[in-house]
Amino acid sequence: MTARTTPARPTAAPEGVAASGVDLFADAVDLQAVPVSRVDWRPPMDGTTDDLAVVAADPLRRDANARAVQAMLDVQAVLVDVAPASEVLGLEAGQFLHAGPPIAWEAATGPLRGGLMAAAALEGLVDDPEDAVALFERGDAVSLEPCHHRSAVGPMAGVVSPSMWMFVLEDPASGRRTYCSLNEGLGKVLRYGAYGPEVLERLRWMSAVLGPLLARAVKATGPVDVTGILTQMLQMGDEAHNRNRAGTLMLLRDLAPALAESSADAKDVADTLRFIGGNDHFFLNLAMPACKLALDAARGIEGSTMVVAMARNGTEFGIQVAGTGDQWFTGPAQVADGLFLGGYGPEDANPDIGDSAITETAGIGGFSMATAPAIVRLVGGTVPDALATTRRMREITLAENPRWSIPVLEFAGAPTGIDVGLVCRTQILPQINTGMAGNRAGVGQVGAGLVTPPAEIFPKALAALARRTRERAAG
Repeated sequence: MTARTTPARPTAAPEGVAASGVDLFADAVDLQAVPVSRVDWRPPMDGTTDDLAVVAADPLRRDANARAVQAMLDVQAVLVDVAPASEVLGLEAGQFLHAGPPIAWEAATGPLRGGLMAAAALEGLVDDPEDAVALFERGDAVSLEPCHHRSAVGPMAGVVSPSMWMFVLEDPASGRRTYCSLNEGLGKVLRYGAYGPEVLERLRWMSAVLGPLLARAVKATGPVDVTGILTQMLQMGDEAHNRNRAGTLMLLRDLAPALAESSADAKDVADTLRFIGGNDHFFLNLAMPACKLALDAARGIEGSTMVVAMARNGTEFGIQVAGTGDQWFTGPAQVADGLFLGGYGPEDANPDIGDSAITETAGIGGFSMATAPAIVRLVGGTVPDALATTRRMREITLAENPRWSIPVLEFAGAPTGIDVGLVCRTQILPQINTGMAGNRAGVGQVGAGLVTPPAEIFPKALAALARRTRERAAG
């Protein structure tokens, strides 16, 4: 029989204790005046253990993710043109693009329906936007398709129709292009689901004056380095999703001389300068396609677990992953938590909507909140929250982007390349800064706030990656 030994008693009090999980142990130690470092550790998401093991052991994964990150970082986005969607996207009468994964009219919520109703009136398919409801319910003369399926992105409802003018961005090395509509400003605008007369009047002016003038200015100026502007604006207090003030003014600086020297009507030039200068979100519609251009370079890399798109249609939130082609993984969109305009409240807000989460997918927006402490005044939260959020996003990303450095974090690069495996393993969800649209068609914007994707979409993507890994291993 082996004699039981008594554990030796510690000869000195510990200098500190690290604790994770429930607080019972940490609280007990804390009451004994021992310093406690509480580690925010959580087990992997339910049901993901086997798939995590399979994907972690995938011999392609490490190299595939390195290739995906490098492909994304190598892209330079330059603005090369501004042109109608009918020309650059091939949209024809009755064809409409929208934000997020695929959706039918029957499943669309207020802001997407309102945006489509405005676009139908803009295209002359109906005289009154209200009459477009019957047009979309009948469905025989119209079609809906995600912006992402045509190399485009759209903020909020993301509705694009043939006569709308688009920014055209290009990567000079590969020649690949991405597209985004022109920003309308804030308040009652199509992208937030408003369709009143003032909305249509502004859209017609944008097609008749703003788009053509910008096209002439870009041709006269030459390609505008959008990636370079992003680099500078992140050091000037913009996070390039909900705050684009510095980026907008730098774009205006680049294009204003060509606008002034054009032979266009002086009032049209003045109205254009005033519209861009008075719209702090104008550059968002260039930041978004710049991010998509970079992320699209990483698509189709077998074995990569990097997310290449996050997008919402107001009903569902969807992601796409580099190693699973163009497949969408979806779940119910969440309602943002934030600040509301006027008398609006949470009961007025629609679930999350828009392709603008492409900025977070690339590592800016909510992932770079630390560089834009002023953003907390718009979306809620505190400055320490902003710093903590950027640090937390490092735990679910594959790299830092050296182009996008954050001064307050000693010029560390923005956390870049969301990894499906890391999200499932840590239960940390991507943080998104977003505007909030009203849940009824025609209302427009009701606030801005913070939101995360539905957690279940990441285990779905992980399962697909594990299935492909098993099939490859089986030959």
